[in-house]
Amino acid sequence: MTAFNIVRFRVKPGQAERFLEAHRNLGQSLKGFGGGWLVRTGDDTFCLIGQWRNFQSIVNARPEMIGLLDEVRGMLEDLGGGLGVTDPVSGDVVVKLPAAKPAKRRAGAARKTKTAKKQPARKRASPARKRPAAKKR
Repeated sequence: MTAFNIVRFRVKPGQAERFLEAHRNLGQSLKGFGGGWLVRTGDDTFCLIGQWRNFQSIVNARPEMIGLLDEVRGMLEDLGGGLGVTDPVSGDVVVKLPAAKPAKRRAGAARKTKTAKKQPARKRASPARKRPAAKKR
């Protein structure tokens, strides 16, 4: 069953770009890691959201994740309240929420497709003009 881990961080002032760079190649060696997202939640606050094959994959990867945290620990501020520099949570997926459905089109509304050719605009009919007769030579 798919599982996720979510970790909240606050970086020290001026460290955000270094923190982002440290995460650009993160997780490629973690067995069972299905990818993730680093989300900026404020000027110096971030959440890491990781997707895993199952909860046991998270448990097995914890020692390696702590090693990765140690690489950025000097960039992080203590979150207070006894949390330290991270606020981690993880668990199994219990409900998958569906994506929003696209809005329905009004009846008769034109559909745009990649293969549809753009029709040239029609010119308004102008009143007929009388042309002067050609002069005879």
